[in-house]
Amino acid sequence: MPEIKNRKAYFDYYIEETFEAGMVLQGTEVKSLRQGNTSFNEAFCYIHKGEVWIKSLYIGPYEYGTHNNHNPLRERKLLLKKKEILKLEQRMKEKGYTLVPLRIYFNEKNIAKIEIALVRGKKKYDKRETIKKREAEMQMKRFIK
Repeated sequence: MPEIKNRKAYFDYYIEETFEAGMVLQGTEVKSLRQGNTSFNEAFCYIHKGEVWIKSLYIGPYEYGTHNNHNPLRERKLLLKKKEILKLEQRMKEKGYTLVPLRIYFNEKNIAKIEIALVRGKKKYDKRETIKKREAEMQMKRFIK
């Protein structure tokens, strides 16, 4: 089963806390996810009336789907416990926090799950530090080999 990661989120944000959520999906969306046909470009989560929603998550149309195919950019509801939603709501009221999807995967019961994170944005100089650390780690791996 494919695991799709949002690598850009690790570069652009400080990850404060992560949560595992279920997703309300249509049948063709699940089949498309299994093929790995998804993209996190500009995807984010928000809370509306006590429910968590994900917006701009692209799940491509299923290639063997007929007229029953789904809208690739539709908003999808995320399933979290009420305590977690309240905690997220309180933290998001603070300045600079947002909810971002990190990865989509299938658990041992073959159910599609999404890992979302409460994040804080990085400044430009913080991103430079991240690049330096990554390059240093790559050089260390080269010398070890």
